[in-house]
Amino acid sequence: MTDAAHRQAGLRRSAAALQAELEALRRALHREPEIGLELPLTQARVVAALEGLPLEITLGKQLGSVTAVLRGALPGPVVLLRGDMDALPVQEAGGAPYASAVAGVMHACGHDLHTAALVGAVRLLCERREELAGAVVFMFQPGEEGLGGARLMVDEGVLTAAGDPPVAAYALHVAASQLPGGLVAGRSGPVMAASDTLTVTMRGRGGHGSSPHLALDPIPAACEAVSALQTMVTRRFDPFDPVVVTVGSFHAGTAENVIPDEAVFAATVRSFSPGARARVLEEAPAVVRGIGRAHGLTVDAVVTEGYPVTVNDPVEAAFAAGTARELLGADRYVDLPQPVAGSEDFAVVAELVPAAYLLLGACPADRDPATAAYNHSPQAAFDDGVLADAAALLAELALGRLSRN
Repeated sequence: MTDAAHRQAGLRRSAAALQAELEALRRALHREPEIGLELPLTQARVVAALEGLPLEITLGKQLGSVTAVLRGALPGPVVLLRGDMDALPVQEAGGAPYASAVAGVMHACGHDLHTAALVGAVRLLCERREELAGAVVFMFQPGEEGLGGARLMVDEGVLTAAGDPPVAAYALHVAASQLPGGLVAGRSGPVMAASDTLTVTMRGRGGHGSSPHLALDPIPAACEAVSALQTMVTRRFDPFDPVVVTVGSFHAGTAENVIPDEAVFAATVRSFSPGARARVLEEAPAVVRGIGRAHGLTVDAVVTEGYPVTVNDPVEAAFAAGTARELLGADRYVDLPQPVAGSEDFAVVAELVPAAYLLLGACPADRDPATAAYNHSPQAAFDDGVLADAAALLAELALGRLSRN
C-alpha cells in the first residue's frame, strides 16, 4: 500500500467515527437556521465545535464569519477549505424530526451539511497535524445567498490569515437532486454561472386607453424590450459560450383603461465566461435603451453585478477529481458535461486563488435524483450519510495538495 493509500484509508476510518457527531451538529444547525451576514447561533456552534483544537480563530467584523488556521508541524504552503453557513428565507415543508423551528427560514440549500463537513475536516486535519506540511485556512462563511459574504471575508483578510496566500482553495456543495447520493461531480473551467441583475424602467406619459395617441405608452415598448433581449441572446452570443436572460418581474399600470407613466421589469442575467459576462452586461442595457428611445421614452437600465463565473483551475480540478476517485472509489466521481446554471460566491475566491469546486450528491436513498426536490425547494431533503465522506474528502484535498510541495 502506498503512503497516500494508507493515509486515505486512515482518513476514511477516522471520518466514519465522526459521522454521528457531525450528523448531530448538522441537525442542530438545521433546527435553528439563520439567514444573512450575521449568524450568531451558527457562529457560536462552530466556535464550540472547534474548542480545544490547535487553531488560530478569528471572528468577522462585518459579518458573523469564523476563520480558523491550522499550522502543520512541517513547513509548507497554505491551502484553504471553505464551507458556507447561511440558510434561506424558505418555509420548510418536509416532515423531518429535526425540521426548522424558525418560521420562514430553512437550510434548503444544504449549507448546514457544508458547515458540519468542514468541522469534520478540521477535526481530521488536527489529528494529523504532525504530518501536515504547511497550513490550512478554514473559511466558515455567512452571506453566500446573494449577500457577498465571500467578498467581505476576503476584504477582512481570510486569504492572508495564515500569512502567505493560499496556493489552492477547495469547496464542495451538496445536491438534493440530479446526482445520486454519494456521487462527486466536477469539471475543469467554468463550473457555475455568473449571476447579475438588469433592472429597466421605461418612462413615458400616462393617458387614457380611449386616446392612446395622446400618451407615450411605456408598456408596448417594455414588452418589445423583453422580446428583444431574447433575440439578442440568440443572435449576438455564441451558443457554445451562452448567456441566459430571464425576466422574472414586470410591473406596469393599475387599471385596464389607464396608460401608466412607466413600466418596470427586472431580469436575471446568467453567463458562463468572463468575456460573455462583460459583453452581455454592456449590450443588454444598450438594447433596451435603444428600444425606449425609438418609442420616445426615457429609459433607466441599471446593472447590479452579482457573483462572477466560478472557474475551476484545470490543474486543481484534475487533482480534486483524482483525489475523489482515490479516496472514495473510481465509480464515485463523474465529470460534469457542462457548467451548472446556478451561481456561487466561491467564485470570488476562485478569481484570486487556483481553486476547485465540487458537487456532492446528497439525495436520500428513498428518492429518485431525477425527480427529487431541488436545492432551495421547501421540500428539499439531504442525506446526512454523506457527511463522513464530505469531511474526509475536504481533509484529503488539503493533505494531498500540501504533500505535493
